[in-house]
Amino acid sequence: MLSLFLPMFAHVLLCAFLYVLLTLARAPAVWNAGGNVPALAALAARKDRISANLSNQFEWPVFFHVICLFNLFQAEIISAAMVLLAWLFIAGRIIHSAVHIALDNVRLRGLVFTINFVAVFSMWVLQVIYLYW
Repeated sequence: MLSLFLPMFAHVLLCAFLYVLLTLARAPAVWNAGGNVPALAALAARKDRISANLSNQFEWPVFFHVICLFNLFQAEIISAAMVLLAWLFIAGRIIHSAVHIALDNVRLRGLVFTINFVAVFSMWVLQVIYLYW
């Protein structure tokens, strides 16, 4: 059975991971701990990027969740194309997060975001086609 629930859950897992990462990044400042732990110090240096990336998870991805929910509750048959686009979006979100947090390459981040954008926009276009043609 094709399902859009699993890609939605994968995005929830990504957000949960980012919350944990942000908590660890803030640990040295909040708990006055981890200053001697190199991994926490490295994360602390990236806490603004992690926070910004986490905020990004509640912008364009909202349209992803809306179209998935619409499909889950309205569509009689969820197409393989819709599921493929959903997984493409999730893969793109994971790559976007990695690029955003670990690298300082705005061009690459923009390219990956474009993939995310096109995947979700295509899901909406497919839905309109399914409903009206």
